[in-house]
Amino acid sequence: MLAAFVLNRHRWLVDALLLLIPVVLLATLTNRLAADDIELRPRKGIIIPLHEDINPLSGALLKRKFAEAVESGVDVIVLDIESPGGWVDVTFELMDMVAEADDVETVAYIAKDAISGAALVSLATDTIIMHPDARMGDAGEIVLGPDGAFRYTEAKSRSVLAQKVRDTAEATGRPLALAEKMTDKDMIVYIATNDATGQTKYISDKEFEAMDDAEQWTLGKPIREAGKDMFFTVNGRRAVELGMADQTVESRDEMIDVLNLTRPVPEIERTSIDTVVLILNSKPAAFLLVLLGLTALGFELSAPGLGIGGLLSLLCFGLFFWSRFLGGTAGWLEVLLFVMGIAFMAAEVFVIPGFGVAGISGLAMTMLSLVMASRRLVIPETTAGWTDLGGDVLTVAAAFLGFLITLIVMVTFIGEIPGLNRLTLRPQLADSGTVSVAPDAQSSELPTAVPMWQRVEIGDQGQAISPLRPGGKMMVRNETLDVVTEGDYVATGIAVKVIAKQGARVIVRPVLDQT
Repeated sequence: MLAAFVLNRHRWLVDALLLLIPVVLLATLTNRLAADDIELRPRKGIIIPLHEDINPLSGALLKRKFAEAVESGVDVIVLDIESPGGWVDVTFELMDMVAEADDVETVAYIAKDAISGAALVSLATDTIIMHPDARMGDAGEIVLGPDGAFRYTEAKSRSVLAQKVRDTAEATGRPLALAEKMTDKDMIVYIATNDATGQTKYISDKEFEAMDDAEQWTLGKPIREAGKDMFFTVNGRRAVELGMADQTVESRDEMIDVLNLTRPVPEIERTSIDTVVLILNSKPAAFLLVLLGLTALGFELSAPGLGIGGLLSLLCFGLFFWSRFLGGTAGWLEVLLFVMGIAFMAAEVFVIPGFGVAGISGLAMTMLSLVMASRRLVIPETTAGWTDLGGDVLTVAAAFLGFLITLIVMVTFIGEIPGLNRLTLRPQLADSGTVSVAPDAQSSELPTAVPMWQRVEIGDQGQAISPLRPGGKMMVRNETLDVVTEGDYVATGIAVKVIAKQGARVIVRPVLDQT
């Protein structure tokens, strides 16, 4: 009776519950169907090839393409990897780039070989798909010794690499011991079984010795690919078996089907800009750009004002630094050093007579900026790095030497080039402003001609009879004389005054500027 009373009293609550139950069941079913539909719906993907060694230039290009892919809003980024590896520091940067891509699934597709640094980049991805006969591993860090032979790096460097690999494998859920074995040839990896729980896992001999509960584990046979004196390297079938890869496929099309990607899958291929950057980053191209840029700059400094020389120099050095910016080796520091170096040398030419501290400092800053812009590490840490540094220094030095030779040729022959002879100072001959001096009474030598630049004195005034840019001609005492200003442009007909003499170099200043 009491139950019937309560039921009648609260019948509205019972009716509400009876109505709510179907609604909840319908919503649950709808959500599940929607989730299944999302799983079945093809996903947007993009493929980025890595088919070359890993170096600062290829790494910078790959990072730029990866950023473009992330910004495009795709669901999956596939790194099509076929590479022998390369620079350790660049490899670390690429591993971090892949690991930090949280809003997109990253996949390493290995059709042939992902060796050394390329294997480590693959390790950082969410999914590894390999051809059954493809290979991955052998990521030991080696350097070129003084004797020209490759050898194992020092323990400190190996420890950093091993820890980086272990951290990456732990983040992606792959066997830590096998991942570390790719970088350490001395360790041995076993299949170990826990005596109490029956759990099995891969344990290295070094790890086993440091375990607090080592007595609870029994070491089985060593993994044949992870034995003594070898870097762990496996094919696709074995990688899946050991848990280092997720799946094997026979072709790229099968890989696309496995990932459920919308066809056609776009591929970010190398563009013409990338090709230009690669060419301009080569040492022959760097030599030509620096040589042409310096030569054009020499012409421009001889005739101030933004002319052809200035534009050509700006183009050459602009291409040099632009290609290094995109190549990942240059920054604003190098550009600032270069501009300061040019400014110091210009000050030496036009403001400070002679060639002293400003000129030498400017030359040093200019050369240093060009070398720094050509490389990632100014101070190498390996023998190979020092060799590479020597090549960059030699390239820049050769360009400066070529400029010096060109400058000598210009000074020697420029007077014979129509329209450019005003840029040099030549001794005045007797028929153009010289006087004959009678021979000494006791000398049998012939009379000698005294050039006008020797007879003119500081303070002499005259008139510019040609534009001074800054080189040109002035008329003094009804005789012509080659002169140069302090860098200012002086138009024809302006009165000028001799303010200094440096050998055959006569320096003048407009009279109107005198106070």
